[in-house]
Amino acid sequence: MYVIQIPTPESMRHLGARVGGLLLPGDVVCLAGDLGAGKTTLAQGIAVGLGVEGPVTSPTFTIIHEYRGRIPFYHVDAYRLERPEELEDLGLEEYIFGDGVTVIEWADRVTSLLPDNYLEVSIQPLQGEGRLVTVKAVGTGPEKLVEELEKECEY
Repeated sequence: MYVIQIPTPESMRHLGARVGGLLLPGDVVCLAGDLGAGKTTLAQGIAVGLGVEGPVTSPTFTIIHEYRGRIPFYHVDAYRLERPEELEDLGLEEYIFGDGVTVIEWADRVTSLLPDNYLEVSIQPLQGEGRLVTVKAVGTGPEKLVEELEKECEY
């Protein structure tokens, strides 16, 4: 597990870019945190690290946005779902077991659909713009990613 204090939204994007630079096809990143915690800001940074050009916006109303970069980037938002099966009906399995990186905001709402291995990122607001970010490997796959992230990130 890796815990880091992030002082600004720009620092959150930078952390996301570092994460995105380490991700490989098939990786899944699950984001948790209250409204306004910085999940989409982190996802925007991940997109930069994956080589996505252009704006990355929250898929709250469309549920899934697809972007092209060095690796396809699938940005999922489970906030508006009434039940996890809705995301299953939209083909979540094709994304998480596909050739890209899948980032799921509000992943705690669809835990029954998550793969065995994923990166869990929890964001908690601190005073002002600061955030406490906890990055944890679930399963054995993302353990190396957490270790590499800890080596690379210093704020």
